[in-house]
Amino acid sequence: FIAWSIRQRQAGSYVCFAVTIDSTDTAIGIFQLRELESGFGTAEWGFAIGSAYWGTGVFTKGAKLVLKFAFEEVGVHRLEARAVVQNGRGNGALKKIGAVQEGLLRKSFEKNGERLDQALWTILAEDWKAVNTPGVILH
Repeated sequence: FIAWSIRQRQAGSYVCFAVTIDSTDTAIGIFQLRELESGFGTAEWGFAIGSAYWGTGVFTKGAKLVLKFAFEEVGVHRLEARAVVQNGRGNGALKKIGAVQEGLLRKSFEKNGERLDQALWTILAEDWKAVNTPGVILH
């Protein structure tokens, strides 16, 4: 995974961030961002947070930083994420930060020899901008 990450980053198509707790340098999770179309117009992001840190706000804080980076620095227009349907926490976290569930990817993920459905979640640049512009209210 690390060697692959380095190659993708060198190619300019991927970035991976470690999640650490304030005042330490111990990694407790990761956020990834990779292009799905040339120039990062559409990109996919993924995340994993250690179970000891679920429900602590670490995901929300890290996600906001990654979204800001993706939309304001990289120039992503559409950001996609996938979560196995049975992953209630992951799906709930994506909804909480404003992602919209666009569809169901049937039997698109294999785990322990079983094919599982995934929810496809998206955030668009204009949605991000509207939510993060002072004085703008979404209805």
